[in-house]
Amino acid sequence: MSLRRRAREVALQILFEDDVNPRGTAAELTEFLHGRLNNQDGEDFALRLVLGVRQNREALDERLGQIAQNWSLKRMAGAERNILRIAAYEVIHGETPFAVAVNEAIELAKRYGSAQSGGFVNGILDRLKSVEAEGKA
Repeated sequence: MSLRRRAREVALQILFEDDVNPRGTAAELTEFLHGRLNNQDGEDFALRLVLGVRQNREALDERLGQIAQNWSLKRMAGAERNILRIAAYEVIHGETPFAVAVNEAIELAKRYGSAQSGGFVNGILDRLKSVEAEGKA
């Protein structure tokens, strides 16, 4: 497994936990990342994802909510919701190519979601691509 994929998994774990019981301090977050990754590049990447999603969560949720026809984010499974947040953050605010962000999100969904999660995540992110393309045109 690549270092970035593992960093995304750890970021997903933190963001999933945020939905229920957020980590209180930066030191706890840093300790968790170090314990799971033990690689500075991976820890830095995961930290950027976590902080970026946290900082932009409201806007990401609004955008995803508009795209996810007939689904509210509250109704989505926690893993799927946070996988979508990570991928949307990477596409909108990061430097990750769209195809890479989608592929990584699908792989996370297959691992941490249900049998249908990969297709569900792919469908939502495909709509995000269309909306982003229209906005930049």
